[in-house]
Amino acid sequence: MVRPQNIINQKVVVGEKLKNNMSNLIQEEVSKIRKMMLLEELVHKNGAKKLKDTLDILKNKNKVLILSCSNRYNWDKNDIDIPKSKIIATYLKEELGDSCTFIDVSELKISSCEGNVSRKDGNSCGVKKAVLKDDKKNPSGHHRCWASINNKSDELWKISKELFESDVVLFFSSIRWGQTNMYYQNLIERLTWIENRHSSLGEKNIVGNIETGFICVGQNWNGEEVTKVQMKVHEFYGFKPNKKLYWNWQYSTNESDESQSSYKKTNKKFIDDMGL
Repeated sequence: MVRPQNIINQKVVVGEKLKNNMSNLIQEEVSKIRKMMLLEELVHKNGAKKLKDTLDILKNKNKVLILSCSNRYNWDKNDIDIPKSKIIATYLKEELGDSCTFIDVSELKISSCEGNVSRKDGNSCGVKKAVLKDDKKNPSGHHRCWASINNKSDELWKISKELFESDVVLFFSSIRWGQTNMYYQNLIERLTWIENRHSSLGEKNIVGNIETGFICVGQNWNGEEVTKVQMKVHEFYGFKPNKKLYWNWQYSTNESDESQSSYKKTNKKFIDDMGL
């Protein structure tokens, strides 16, 4: 026969175990939160300085081309949402005035690269036969791209025309899944003929005197690496990368933080850090 006191003692023991287990679980969760908070550091707390330094450099150029490659769909015309990288690009355009040309790449019709650099019969990207025969669209005569000929509505010429008249071109992009977004990637692929002319066809480098920069904005992953890669890409193309014009702003270094709360904090933090 089990005595009442023994039953009471057993219940107390079980209750203490449950309490301890729950306490341990809570402490584990608290520890996870603490680790997350420690990891959630801004890659660039001095965004305003980066922006100022960029502006100071661009003010000394005769003609600047700004290419904004981020997009956003707006449901409410009274509450417009502008991509963060485009905010920076727009600010620089306003500060530079007439010495700067601003193009929103996401609003242009730019056909996909046709891959003529890798044809089975050899590399035919940027060959003389691919020249765009239109004095208005191609006044320099440099624009050679089969996709511009094969797609009559293609608007890449609006970029190349300005590019060859510029002292510096500054690319802006968002980071999506650890890489540049589709608008930037499509653009850089469509400009392959610039690199191909001097690297494969043995012709003169037509962009050797044009400086480049790349500014990107991301949430929590790979922005620094993307920036480094794009500087190398521009170097391959034959441009003159200006290291001071290559930088990224990223909200957090915690690649695992996909919380809604952090996404909601990002825009305000971005505006504050940029001093806008």
